[in-house]
Amino acid sequence: MKEFDVFVQDKPGELAKICELLGAHGVNIKAIASERANQKPLIRIVTDDEATAKGALARTGITYDLKDVLSIRILDRPGELGKIARKLAKSMVNVDSIYIIGKDGGMTEMAMTVDNLKKAEEALAK
Repeated sequence: MKEFDVFVQDKPGELAKICELLGAHGVNIKAIASERANQKPLIRIVTDDEATAKGALARTGITYDLKDVLSIRILDRPGELGKIARKLAKSMVNVDSIYIIGKDGGMTEMAMTVDNLKKAEEALAK
């Protein structure tokens, strides 16, 4: 799974433009988050079709970075994410982004990007 870090202008309508573009190409958004640091807005998106999303963004000249996503499923109860975060911290893995993809059957699926995917996977396998 990949995360698109889509760089947009700081003006109304940018979110609509990106979401409409992906929708027009049949790309479903599985997870989305945004941030605005130093007046540089960024939309983080995980889709169900990486190749089509890449093509749609590229054809319109919208710039983005693509990052590997660590997808985890945890029990949907207090403290579980804290346990995961502590394992990553003990392994000196920095979390760059994190958000919920969905919940089902007492489980929560989370997406995160990290500074060292291999170390993160090893830490969480313990």
